[in-house]
Amino acid sequence: MADRVALYLQDAHPLRDAIEYVQYAEAKGFEAVWQAESRLVRDAIVPMAAFAATTSRIKIGSGVINNWTRNAALIASTYLTLDDLAPDRIICGIGAWWDPLAKNVGIERRKPLLAMRETVTVVRDLLARKRVTFHGEFVNMTDVELDVVHGRKEPRNVPIYIGATGMQMMALTGEIADGVVLNYLVSPQYNAMAMERLEVGAKKAGRSIEDIDRPQLVVCSVDHNREKALDGARKLVTQYLGQQPHIMKASGVSQELLDEIGQVLTWPATEEQIEEAMRLVPDDVVQMITASGTPEEVRAKVREYISTGATAPILYPLGPDVRMMIDVFADGYSH
Repeated sequence: MADRVALYLQDAHPLRDAIEYVQYAEAKGFEAVWQAESRLVRDAIVPMAAFAATTSRIKIGSGVINNWTRNAALIASTYLTLDDLAPDRIICGIGAWWDPLAKNVGIERRKPLLAMRETVTVVRDLLARKRVTFHGEFVNMTDVELDVVHGRKEPRNVPIYIGATGMQMMALTGEIADGVVLNYLVSPQYNAMAMERLEVGAKKAGRSIEDIDRPQLVVCSVDHNREKALDGARKLVTQYLGQQPHIMKASGVSQELLDEIGQVLTWPATEEQIEEAMRLVPDDVVQMITASGTPEEVRAKVREYISTGATAPILYPLGPDVRMMIDVFADGYSH
């Protein structure tokens, strides 16, 4: 397969089905699977272990855990353990989490850039099997190492990717991370800004943007029936327009549409409100921020994200037929 492509799984499928989808994606040449962890529902680590134990080649990333709820030493020992299960196939994807969820579970997300820098620095040193003493504002370690008595004692090859959305976090990612997990439901124009900030950060560390891997989450709703495919994505797009209007505005959605949707949707939105608001969202907005439509249309949209800086799509399947989506991208998207 000429083009790199990855699968993204949240909690839409029973875990046993998810394992089968990952095995199918591996058989079809997919490079990686990324397991979500966002809402308080399915954690990333258990599915990652399940995928690692039931595959042999595909890479397995967290898409993404956060740097607040797990201590940096625990993050390092968790990924060391995953690497024991699938050596050189594990990716640590980590993000800054979000409010009001963090606040509601008692976490105050202050100085997110400094907190992320400290976590990434310490986790990387521990996975490199260094003995670490580090006294920061958020991370404090005194003479700590990953205390491997049995098993592989060498440094572990677990790259660290940051799930950055804001532009300051994007610059930090360019400076300290191996890669970025670019967000979904953004337009290709958003990517242009992201690339600029990654470049700024990379230069700070004496690197170039080409040293940073840049896979991108892409919502994918594919069907031979175009209307069915677009309707499959419209619900998610509508909810996002209501919840994240600032990101939607940056992606080029008109203020008029955002205001109209804002009048219909409250947060948390009821099913009735979502159904009503969906009627306001035109096809072109759905297609601007997702890869939705026929197989040809979704491949073309992925090419747009690649042409604006992403290095590979991480496809988030909407719709019941996950295998069909995998098949559509099994031989890449260049054709």
